[in-house]
Amino acid sequence: MAGRLLCRSVGVLQLSRDVPLLFASRCCSHTEPEPLTVTRQSNGIRRIILNNAKKRNALSLSMLESLRENIRTGADCDHLRVIIISGLCLGNRRVCKTFQQSFAFSATGPVFSSGHDLKELTSSQGREHHAKVFNTCTEVMTLIQDVPVPVIAMVNGVATAAGCQLVASCDIVVATDKSTFATPGVNVGLFCSTPAVAIGRAVPRKVAMEMLFTGSPISAHDALLHGLISKVVPEERLEEETLAIAQRICRTSRPVVALGKATFQRQMAQGRDAAYATASKVMVDNLAMRDGQEGIRAFIEKRRPVWSHEAGKTHD
Repeated sequence: MAGRLLCRSVGVLQLSRDVPLLFASRCCSHTEPEPLTVTRQSNGIRRIILNNAKKRNALSLSMLESLRENIRTGADCDHLRVIIISGLCLGNRRVCKTFQQSFAFSATGPVFSSGHDLKELTSSQGREHHAKVFNTCTEVMTLIQDVPVPVIAMVNGVATAAGCQLVASCDIVVATDKSTFATPGVNVGLFCSTPAVAIGRAVPRKVAMEMLFTGSPISAHDALLHGLISKVVPEERLEEETLAIAQRICRTSRPVVALGKATFQRQMAQGRDAAYATASKVMVDNLAMRDGQEGIRAFIEKRRPVWSHEAGKTHD
């Protein structure tokens, strides 16, 4: 019931063409003048802005809890179509306004995210607190992959350690040619073991090992070469290129995309034969969906499909 109310709340806000502020996270300290995250949503795109440039957008426990809240709220609403995890909102205000059709994580300042807040990881904080930090981080990263809409990272700046993990956890990543990516934990005595889970599944093993053992950053072009990111663009075209991808996704059927994303994640963890068995069954299920049949009819009739965005079936 609570989830349905949240969904309705988001839907009401989306009646406006430009919703300047959906909510600012409450997960900030009393001494923090600005909220840790700011969320905007309109026309199906939600933008989550990492808003702690003074601390290089460190993924503190409070920041992670904010992200978790931002992602979960209304995630099952039909209005939501894409998630973008991004960097700076550059100069084009018109693009910034139209950007609000997917989930977008943005970061203020020259750093996308510097990773965990090391001040939270001292002995004085205690083992229980340390476990809570990493468990919450794991929950956020897996939530990004489990949420039923695509998640796009829009990166303009440095992404290190858990910040690089955040990038690697996304479905699509668009970065500027000025961006860099690193797992430098080994240089401060804390091996990036949890970032390695996401990064090791995004890049070849030897590349991941070099990043993890040396802590040396890689450029955006090398990140593209190795599969950590999807596209490298000039800084002035970052929002335009990311928005183009989001808009293409928004023109597809929400339940078909949700089914496809969940199936992709599931089959990637399986062996070849099991993966084919899983995917074949899902293809049959997809054909039984209302939007699956609508797409086929539209192709045959040489017209654009009219999606219902509902998971209903036309046959068993």
